[in-house]
Amino acid sequence: MRKFRWLILGVWLAILIGAIGVIINTTFESTLSEFLPKSPSAQQELLNEQLRNGVLSRKILVEINGGDAATRARISAQMVLDLRKHKQFELVSNGNAGVNSQIYSYLFTHRYLLSAATKPELFSVKGLHDAIEKTLNNLASPGGEAMAALFPSDPTGAMIGMAKGISGMSKPRVMDGVWASSTGDSALLLLQTRFPGSDSDAQQQAIATIKKIFKLAQRDMGSSGQSTRLQLTGVGVISVAARNTIVHAAESMSLISGTLIIMLLLFVYRSLVVLVYSLVPVMSGVIVGIAAVSLGFGMVYDITLGFGTALIGEAVDYSIYFFVQTGEMATGAELWKKNYWPIIRLGVFTSVAGFASLLFSNLPGLAQLGLYAITGLLTAAGVTRLVLSRLPAHHFKRRDFERVGDILLDVMRMLSSARWVVISLTVIASGILLVHRDHIWSHELSALSPVPKADQLLYAKLRKDMGIPDEGYLLVVSGATRNLALENASKIDPLLERLQVSGIIGGFETPTRFLPGMESQVERRSALPSEPVLTTRLEAAVRGLPVSASRLSPFVQAVERERKLPLLTYAELPAGVQQIVDSMLVHHGQEWSVLLPIMAPSSGKIDSTAVQAAMMHHHVGDAIFVDISGATNTLYSGYIRNALKLSLAGVLGIIILLLAVSRSVMRVVRIMLPLIAAVLVVVAAFVVIGVELNIMNLIGLMLIVAVGSNYALFFDRGGQMNREGSSRTLLSLVVANMATVIGFAPLAFSGVPVLQAIGATVAPGVILALLFSASLVERRGLL
Repeated sequence: MRKFRWLILGVWLAILIGAIGVIINTTFESTLSEFLPKSPSAQQELLNEQLRNGVLSRKILVEINGGDAATRARISAQMVLDLRKHKQFELVSNGNAGVNSQIYSYLFTHRYLLSAATKPELFSVKGLHDAIEKTLNNLASPGGEAMAALFPSDPTGAMIGMAKGISGMSKPRVMDGVWASSTGDSALLLLQTRFPGSDSDAQQQAIATIKKIFKLAQRDMGSSGQSTRLQLTGVGVISVAARNTIVHAAESMSLISGTLIIMLLLFVYRSLVVLVYSLVPVMSGVIVGIAAVSLGFGMVYDITLGFGTALIGEAVDYSIYFFVQTGEMATGAELWKKNYWPIIRLGVFTSVAGFASLLFSNLPGLAQLGLYAITGLLTAAGVTRLVLSRLPAHHFKRRDFERVGDILLDVMRMLSSARWVVISLTVIASGILLVHRDHIWSHELSALSPVPKADQLLYAKLRKDMGIPDEGYLLVVSGATRNLALENASKIDPLLERLQVSGIIGGFETPTRFLPGMESQVERRSALPSEPVLTTRLEAAVRGLPVSASRLSPFVQAVERERKLPLLTYAELPAGVQQIVDSMLVHHGQEWSVLLPIMAPSSGKIDSTAVQAAMMHHHVGDAIFVDISGATNTLYSGYIRNALKLSLAGVLGIIILLLAVSRSVMRVVRIMLPLIAAVLVVVAAFVVIGVELNIMNLIGLMLIVAVGSNYALFFDRGGQMNREGSSRTLLSLVVANMATVIGFAPLAFSGVPVLQAIGATVAPGVILALLFSASLVERRGLL
C-alpha cells in the first residue's frame, strides 16, 4: 500500500513538472480575434487577418503635446532621425516637406502612366482639342490661376485629374514643416513596425523604444522641451494595453480573492499544513488546464488565463468537501470516499458534460475555455480523491462546528418552507425575460473590449488627423500576386467612380492611383504617341483655341520622356508613396489583397445591397464588399446564437447523464429545477438594470449550473446520512459556496468587461443556486 501511495504521488508530481515545462514555453495572446471563427468564410478570414496581421495593426500613431509648435517640430524631426536607425520600424514619417515634395514629384513625373484617362482616344486630334479646351476653361474659372503653371507641360489636365481623385484622401495639417493635429496643438508621427499587432511582445518593445527616443529628444531641447508629452495609440499599442490590463486585473483579483479564501480556510481548518493541502487540487487544476490548452491550441489567450484565476472559486470546493466532511483524517478519509465521493464525482461529471459542448464551438476563445474548465476540474477532483488522502496530515482535526451545523439545519428547514417564494421569483423572472427577449443579449463585439473609452477616442482622433481611413467600409480585390491584385483593382475603379457619381458611395481610395498593375501601365504607355506624331496632332488640335502648339512643347517633351521610362514597380517606389500603397495592400497566405476604403455618402450609410447588385451587374462578383462594423457585429450575433445552442446542448448532456445515473425523471427535475431557477433570476436581474449579456456572461451562467449541481446533488442524496453527516454536509456546502463567491466576486470590480461579466454573473448565481437547492430539492432525512 505504501508503494502504491508513493507511485500515485510520483505520477502526480511528474504530471505537474511536465505541465510547468509546457507553460514556460507557452505563448500568451490578447486579441479580440479569439472571438472570431477558427474556420472562417472569406469575409470572416479577412476581418480576422486585419485584426491580427493587417498593415493597420502595425501602425503606431504618435502625438506630441505641450510646449510651443517650434519645439514640438524639432522633437518630431529628431525622433524621426533616431527611430529610422532602429530595425523595429519599416516606416517612420512626420510629413516633412521632403516627403511631400517627393510624392508630388513622383506623381508629376509619371502622370500619364498613373492617370486612368491615358487612352489612345485622348491623344487623337479631337481628344487633344477637347482636353485642352476643357483645361483652358478651368484656367478661366475662379481659382484656375493655381493651375496656370502646369498648363504648358500638362495641357490635358492629367495631373489635375489625379489631384481631384486624391483630394478625397484626407491629409494631415502641416505646421513648421511637420504633421500637426487639426487643431494645431500637437505634432504627429506615423510609424509602422515590422511585426504584426498580434505580436504583443514585439509591439511592447517598439513602444519602449519610442518612449526612450522621445525622452532623449525632449532632454536635448532643454527647458523648452520639458513641458511636452507623448501619447501613443494604434492597434498594436491598444493590444499591448489590453493584455497588460487583463493580466494586471487577473493578478490583482486573484491576489484579493486568494487572500480572502485563505483567510476563510484558515479560520475553518486552524492548520497551516491543511490550508496548504487544500490549495493543492486547485493549483494542480490551473497548471494542468493551462498546459492542456497550450498543447491543444499552440497558445493561450489572456482571457483564458484570467478565467483560470476564477477557477479557484470552484475547484477549491473539492478540497473543502474533503477536509470538512472527513472530520479526522486518520479515520474519516475512507468513510468520505464511500459516502461522499460518489456524489462529488457525479457533480464533476455534470460540470464536464456542461462544458464539453464548448469544445465544438467555432470560436477559439470559447473552445479554449471549455478545454481549460474540463481539464482543470477533472484534475482538481482527481487530486482531491487520489492525492489528498495520501498526504501526511494524520493529526488534522477540524474545528467543532456542531453548533453552527445545527443552526444551518434550522435555516435550511426555513428555506424548505419558503418554496413558494422561489417559485414566484422564477415565474416573475421568466415573465421579464419573455417580455424583453429581444434585448437580453448584446450584439456588439465592442462589449468585450478591455480598451478604455478615452483610448478609443484618442485612436479615432489621431486616425482622423492623419488621414487614415476609418475603414468602416471596404471593397476587397484579390490576386495570386501583387500585380494581379492591382490589375483587378484597376478594373473596379470605373465602377466605383460611377457609384460615386450616382451618390451610392461618397468616394473611395485605391493604391492604383500610385501603382497601377503592369498590364494597365503597358496599355497606357502604348497610348502615348511618339514625339513627331504628337507634334503633328497637337498642331491640328490647337486650331481655333487661344494657344499655340509651340507653347505646349514642354508637354510633347514630357510625353516622349515618359514613353521611355521603365514601368513602375513596387520596389522602386519612393518611401512616402510606398507607405500609401502599403496601407491598402495586404499579403496573406498565397494571396494578395487590395483593400479599397469606401467613404459613405452624406447620409452616413452605404446601401450594401445596391453596391452588391452593381458589382454583379458589372461582373466583378469576385470582389468582397465589407461593412466592417456591421459585419463584425452581425458575425458576433451569429456566434452568440451558436454559443447559446451549445450551452443548451451542454444542459441536455447534464440531463442525460443524470437520467442515466438516477433512472428517475422526477429526481432529475428536482436537481435541475433550482439551477434553472437561479439562472433565470440572474439573467432577469441583468435585464431589469439595463445590462445586455455577452458571451462571458454565458460562461458565467454555465458555471452557475456547474457549481450548483454539486449543491443540488448533495441535498438530493441527503437521506443517506445521519444527523452528524447532514450537519457536516451543510457546513461544507456553505463554506464551499463562500469560497466560490469570494473567488468570483472580485472580478466584478476588475474594470475589465470580460472579467466583470463572469464575476457579476457567478457570484450572485451560486448563492441563489445554494438557497434554491435547499428550498426546492426534496431532502429525505437531511433536514
